Amino acid sequence: MASHASFVEFILDQLNACDEVIAKKMFGEYALYMSGKMFALICDDQLFIKPTAAGRKLLETITEAPPYPQAKPWYLIDSELLEDRDALSNLARATAAALPLPKIKEKKAAKKRSTTELQHS
Repeated sequence: MASHASFVEFILDQLNACDEVIAKKMFGEYALYMSGKMFALICDDQLFIKPTAAGRKLLETITEAPPYPQAKPWYLIDSELLEDRDALSNLARATAAALPLPKIKEKKAAKKRSTTELQHS
């Protein structure tokens, strides 16, 4: 079952205090990014936060579940935390800060290098 756009909008609204949070559609579901880092998934109208030590410290009760079949468990966010804008934003910021920047795929890196070389010739 795909997530509803209204649920995604609700989550984005709850996280509006965070910088640069965007949702990207992915196989009928959504990935949430902050400053270029994927920190959460929305699957079946549920919010899953990528597990990190920083996030674990902020959660009172931790429920882990896979966001989709064969996935590793992520933190499943309960309705009480979904309603708490400040706590949810703090969790999102702490999680994103704990994650590394994504690696540039080799094809994209090679394309960037060739574009840069053309500009400088």
